[in-house]
Amino acid sequence: MADAVVSVFLERLLHALIENGRKVIEFQEQFERMKRQLQLMQSFLKDADRQKRKNQSLRTIIDSLRELIYDAEDILADCQVRRSKYIGSERNPFFSPSELLFRSQAGQRLREINKKVGEIKEDIRSFLLPPLIRQSGGEHYQTEIERWSSPVFDQSQIVGLEDGTKMLKGWLLRATMGLTLVGIVGMGGLGKSTAAQRVFNDREIEFGFERRIWVSVSQTFNEEEIMRTVLKSLGETSMGDTRGELLTKIHQNLSGRRYLIVMDDVWGIQNGWWARLENGLPKEDGSAVIITTRNEGVARRMGVVEGRVHRPRLLTEEESWSLLCKIAFVVSGGVCRNPELEKIGFEVVEKCGGLPLAIKAIGGALRCRSPSFFEWKRIAENFREELEENGDSVMASLQLSYDELPSHLKLCFLCFSLYPEDCVIPKQQLTHWWIGEGFIPMRNGRVELESAEHCLLGLMNRCLVEAVDKRYNGDVYTCKIHDMVRDLALKMAQEEGFYGPNSATSRRSGLTNKSEGMNFLAANSKLRAMLSTTKTGEVNKVNLNILTKIGRFRYLRVLDLSKSISESNLEDVVSRIGTLQHLAYLSLRNCYPLTSVPSSIKRLSNLMILDLGYCHSLRTLPSEISTMEKLIVLDVSYCGSLEYLPKGLSKLTNLQALLGFKPSCIANGSQISELRSLTQLKTLEMRITRGKELAEGELTSLLHLQQLERLTMNCFGCYGNDLLVKLDQLCPPCHLRQLSLEFFPGEQTPTWLNPTSLPKLQHLAMSHGDFNRFHSSFWGTGASVWKLEGLVLESLADLEEEWSNVQQAMPSLRLLRVSWCPNLGSFPVEEVGFKGGFWMKDE
Repeated sequence: MADAVVSVFLERLLHALIENGRKVIEFQEQFERMKRQLQLMQSFLKDADRQKRKNQSLRTIIDSLRELIYDAEDILADCQVRRSKYIGSERNPFFSPSELLFRSQAGQRLREINKKVGEIKEDIRSFLLPPLIRQSGGEHYQTEIERWSSPVFDQSQIVGLEDGTKMLKGWLLRATMGLTLVGIVGMGGLGKSTAAQRVFNDREIEFGFERRIWVSVSQTFNEEEIMRTVLKSLGETSMGDTRGELLTKIHQNLSGRRYLIVMDDVWGIQNGWWARLENGLPKEDGSAVIITTRNEGVARRMGVVEGRVHRPRLLTEEESWSLLCKIAFVVSGGVCRNPELEKIGFEVVEKCGGLPLAIKAIGGALRCRSPSFFEWKRIAENFREELEENGDSVMASLQLSYDELPSHLKLCFLCFSLYPEDCVIPKQQLTHWWIGEGFIPMRNGRVELESAEHCLLGLMNRCLVEAVDKRYNGDVYTCKIHDMVRDLALKMAQEEGFYGPNSATSRRSGLTNKSEGMNFLAANSKLRAMLSTTKTGEVNKVNLNILTKIGRFRYLRVLDLSKSISESNLEDVVSRIGTLQHLAYLSLRNCYPLTSVPSSIKRLSNLMILDLGYCHSLRTLPSEISTMEKLIVLDVSYCGSLEYLPKGLSKLTNLQALLGFKPSCIANGSQISELRSLTQLKTLEMRITRGKELAEGELTSLLHLQQLERLTMNCFGCYGNDLLVKLDQLCPPCHLRQLSLEFFPGEQTPTWLNPTSLPKLQHLAMSHGDFNRFHSSFWGTGASVWKLEGLVLESLADLEEEWSNVQQAMPSLRLLRVSWCPNLGSFPVEEVGFKGGFWMKDE
């Protein structure tokens, strides 16, 4: 990972040297010297990272280099923070005692680092230069093909599952007597969970079972967590319930209904947890439980009979090649047109042994490289070497996939090591973390949020990360990784010093309900990221008294305390956050006791992301928020008690996402006219409830947002006759790509909702509205039709339009979701396939 650490540091250093110059960056000569040495060393570091696994001496050298770079990065960050304090100040910083001491100590340390880096450069050259010349003639490295904009391979669409899927569906749909238990048994990487997912999401199964519940059990399960997951899937709360109360609720919610439960990745039934849960399940005729496990004995002890055990088979050579092509050649429809590549490909899949996970990992690595004979041959040879060392085709292919990652994606991937097994991870937390630690390269003019999204897509394209929940427009909402991928992430994170649980020197720490003995953190001045990694739907009960001494984590860049602070120490912890001057990402999401944010937050001059979403008790934000000019994300969505944002929002000219904006009609509140200055804004979610919140002279404010791509307009709780007139004049910019109208009042849609005013709109969602018809302009004209690809109509009980007219007005529509629109005329009651999307109508 040294190549990744060096790359991130060099990008940050180059930015500092270019942007700040000699006037505000100290130790210019030392940093320039370091830059030159590291740039010369970069060509060797990727091979060094790979070969150090075989050579302990080289590993020691590389580990030393990594620690030196971290130290240099901390010094650079200190320089930038200290100098920013004095910009525009009349104080002369150079002669204060603290500044003189800092300059003396930091200068000496930089000279020592440069000397050691120079020595390490020569050591690495002596280890690697001769082999590199012999192996590759100095042309070892190929340029990464950036295909992130291409379609992501759907990991549920695995070849060779058809017969198994048909058999499983037959067992489930024909079940009539009591509770049917079905087992899917096989080794890791064989596709057990994929087979279960395919059946679970099948349309016949969906219509055949009133309730469908997916539970990830894993090795480190908790009996009560399993029960709470079941209840969460049923829409039932369970906070504070005892085990007996949980079982009673499960029984009550499932009684009288045909249900399907998937118990995924079961490792054991110790302590009798399954017997207790099964006894609590109603034995409704036709209901079923699918159990996936690597241990057939576990399935048998859970009650699965031989006639209900499915053992997924290994893929044949032809099936393996077909799967590889589906991934590696996704752009060309899964077809390989190069005989040379086909020959190499068959050699590779033969070594994968018919295991889908191994084939997917290799396919992902090949997909993101040039489709040339030399590149495929190089990867095939590396795979053979890994297989000779490892002997496990899955782990060998995953290791190769990691080795082939670009340096920044290695860092992004290692972040998954902090999350518990089978954890469903919010995309937002991941991408914000990557931005906060500076893992995201700034390329091709992309802004930070867009680049972070592309990094996640890069990992998904390599089949290392799977999407769990997607929006109707295809945006990933949550994701996860396979347990064997997680094994690799843990292994590499510990080898690379990225993360180590309960380590006093770890630079990252995850907070969960099982976090114990956290006192070791108190002495860890190296900590850079601390995040809540509690599973979705849970609340951290971890003791965070350690955070009352949070000032000790002086180099902390990322602090995510979502769902993890008790009311007793919340205010104290928040009041101390202002001491973390390097902090770039702060999340207090879902901290319901939070009522205010202290003015000391203004000291966080490097803060880029502030997430206060779902803080339902939050009443005020300090006016000092407007001084935080580096903010790119401000999220106060679903903060029901927050009446307004403070005036001065127009100063946050770097904002790329503003969520939860509510215009104010009071003097010290932010008005919609301030949005005009936010020229970098790409995502805006706003709530408008009263007409007086919109002054006559600011109704065209949104037209100034030339970068805006996503707009959500929520009118929940609105009132007043003047609001409708003003909403009709509040026009979004014409280049908008996604629009969501929630709780829109009145009898018809706004006049600006038409294909002429919004010619680039690709996705439209309308939900919980009062309107009963679309405005006449909605239908467009012969020369102007909708270019929509995705449409959601949800909970529009009064809408009385003909579906055939909507369909005619939207010829490019390929994804559709319709629910609770009982008066939508001529809409097909039965589900109908529609260009890869689906139609659904709820009666």
